[in-house]
Order: sequence, then C-alpha cells, then structure tokens
Amino acid sequence: MATRPILAELSERIRLAHGIPVRFEAAGGVETERRVREGTVADLLVLADGAMAALEKDGHLLTGTVRPLWISQVVAAVPEGTSVPALGSESDLRAAILSARKIAYSTGPSGTALVDLIHRLDLTDTLGDRLVQAAPGVPVGSLLSSGQADLAFQQHSELMGLPGVVVVGPLPGDTAINSIFSAGVLASSIQPTRAREVLDLLGSDTATRAARARGMRTPRDE
Repeated sequence: MATRPILAELSERIRLAHGIPVRFEAAGGVETERRVREGTVADLLVLADGAMAALEKDGHLLTGTVRPLWISQVVAAVPEGTSVPALGSESDLRAAILSARKIAYSTGPSGTALVDLIHRLDLTDTLGDRLVQAAPGVPVGSLLSSGQADLAFQQHSELMGLPGVVVVGPLPGDTAINSIFSAGVLASSIQPTRAREVLDLLGSDTATRAARARGMRTPRDE
C-alpha cells in the first residue's frame, strides 16, 4: 500500500509517454504475497524486499529481474489539532509512546518492525492493549482521523497529505525503520518482455522524482 500513490501516478505517465497500458492493483503486503503464492496471474510485482526475496527463492519471480526501487521511512503522526510530540531522541520517542492513549500501526513489514522496536524498548507489557493494528489495506491514518488512536506509525507515503493527520517525522537515530520496496517480473507473466520494459521505466529518473515527491528515497540517495 505504501507504493500505491506512486504507482498510480507512474502508470498514467507510462501510458501517456510510452503508450503502454499499465494497471497496478494495490493491496496490503501480506495479502499480496498470499495472492502470488496462490497463483494470481500478473506481470509485475512491487513489494517489500524481504517478501520479494522469499518469492524469488520459491520460483514465483523470474530470476535476475528483481531490483530495489524505493526506500520508505516509517514516520509518526498525530491527529490534527492535538499537541505534536518531540521526536529528536529515543527518549522523546519513548515519552510520546507512553503518553499515547491508543497507538495505531499497520500490518506488513512496517508494523512488524514497530512491534519489534517496542519490544526492544521494553515497552510491550507496559502498552498492552493500547496497541491497535489496522486491518489489512486500511490506512493507519484513518484511525487517527476517526479518533480511534492518538498516535500512529506507518510508511510516510501512506500518511502524508491525509486530512486530519499531522506527520511528526521519522523515528530518531537507531530507532529508525526503513523499508526497501523492490520490483520484479512474475513467473506467471504472459508478457515478460513488456514487463521488463515497464520495470526499467519504474527505475527511471522520472519515477525517482515521483518517489521523492511522495516522501521516499532511492538506493542512489544513500
């Protein structure tokens, strides 16, 4: 879901500039991986690199086609109109988490990484049922705007620009959570040559500029 707005924009650009009709269907990462493993037919896949590596190993992606595209940071966000916590240090992050009534997070790699971080900060038992996981495909920001949470963590591209949501910023120092999104040609593709062409376009300078505008970085920025 983190790449959905970028892919929607790029698919239109590819259609207009190159005459290639491209349609991306977005779903949560866990759901997408399940669909691929169950035999969904498609040409390209864009997913977090861990899932991509597993799918390639199991033969669901054409060997040699997988490439990293974009790096997405997990950010903290709060409802509009509420106080914005400091996030300059790990101590600030701990204070923000402990002061929150309900903390929303997502499924997929960013949610897993956040749960791991909370465990590393030794806050799992303290927080208990204050952690609220959004359903697959449901934007975490919607839990902020609806009042179901007063602090949320999700990929920047999924939280930026949402009404009623204020992005505080990335997590500080060693607590930072980054997800790498890769793309590759699916073994089920019936147009692998055309799929490789689109894959090249996703790695173009035009695509890079679109990704940066959506709060992502690229491997070349590192």
